[in-house]
Amino acid sequence: MKTNLSIAIKAALDAGIEILKVYETDFGVETKDDNSPLTQADKNANEVINGYLKPTGIQIISEENRQLDYSERKDWTRCWIVDPVDGTKEFIKRNGEFTVNIALIENGSPILGVIYVPVSKELYFTSEDEKSSKKIIVSSEKISLEEIFEKAKIIKPSPITSEVIVVGSRSHLNEDTKNFISEIEKDNRVEIVSKGSSLKFCLVAEGLAHIYPRFAPTMEWDTAAGHAICNAAGVLVIDQSTGKPMQYNKPNLLNNYFLVKR
Repeated sequence: MKTNLSIAIKAALDAGIEILKVYETDFGVETKDDNSPLTQADKNANEVINGYLKPTGIQIISEENRQLDYSERKDWTRCWIVDPVDGTKEFIKRNGEFTVNIALIENGSPILGVIYVPVSKELYFTSEDEKSSKKIIVSSEKISLEEIFEKAKIIKPSPITSEVIVVGSRSHLNEDTKNFISEIEKDNRVEIVSKGSSLKFCLVAEGLAHIYPRFAPTMEWDTAAGHAICNAAGVLVIDQSTGKPMQYNKPNLLNNYFLVKR
């Protein structure tokens, strides 16, 4: 596990270098078949990450790789799930709230996760024993793994009090999310905080928010790394259709609605 964790961390950091090279230029934006945006940063980061992960011999599902039919994936007991730039829209807005997401899945469950925020240099990752999640603000992407493992601090969720902090966007809440929040407001004050990309998972895992309801479409690569980090930190990520933890490498890589909570 430590070998794979080390590889994933190095891949995320080096992808961050390539992302920032593009971020600092007057980059162009393409539109993919699903109408989502694509930049050279997505492509360059994907190439870097694939270069690290392919030698592990573990299959890779990445947003920017060719998607394989389930008939080709159904017998995988392990796979990497990658989003080279999660929050491309945030990248285009240049607000810094985009991440590199790398997760290792075993029998449908996330067992390892790394999230790197290139602009703020925040690095989140699961511990090698899967029993905690950690965070460090790196001085440089060239930091040694030894320093990362030595200096990273364990993150923990915070208990819900009379005020519940919900991760969302007050100006872009759909009816399902509004109804969910209205139920909480019957007994608690609610504060809504807005954050882009997989950072929403990190807010709950490190105790800066209590609940993240996602009642809108996401793909597996949007959530796998954040789910792993929440799992290890003692936070649940529950599929609202099944009432059970979210599963990965499904026949359809589209997620159901889900709820992240302590």
